[in-house]
Amino acid sequence: MRTPIEKVFEERRGVCQDFAHLQIACLRSIGLSARYVSGYLQTIAPANRERLIGAGASHAWSICCLGSGWIDLDPTNNLVPSTSHIALAWSRDYSDLSPIRGVIQGGGQHELTVSVDVTPVEEN
Repeated sequence: MRTPIEKVFEERRGVCQDFAHLQIACLRSIGLSARYVSGYLQTIAPANRERLIGAGASHAWSICCLGSGWIDLDPTNNLVPSTSHIALAWSRDYSDLSPIRGVIQGGGQHELTVSVDVTPVEEN
């Protein structure tokens, strides 16, 4: 989580990982099983709809078990994920499945920039 939880509450701002972790904590606090999901969003917005927050980079959301099965929840975009969400991994939280781990060695400053472009493949 990049943003302290107090700041997420006070400013109602953060990154998708912050909102996913907050939602998972809330779901677990009322006795529901919840997991963290890491993946991507389709980059191009559907007709007459805004581009979802998180398109162009990795995205995170949560899933919880409501007795009848698991349901995905995207707190960042306030919606139930559909085919625009591409799940890659499920875990307890971000630290279990961080896509980038390791140590960079060498002199000078280093900066990592990552972008993702997800578009559907046309069927023949």
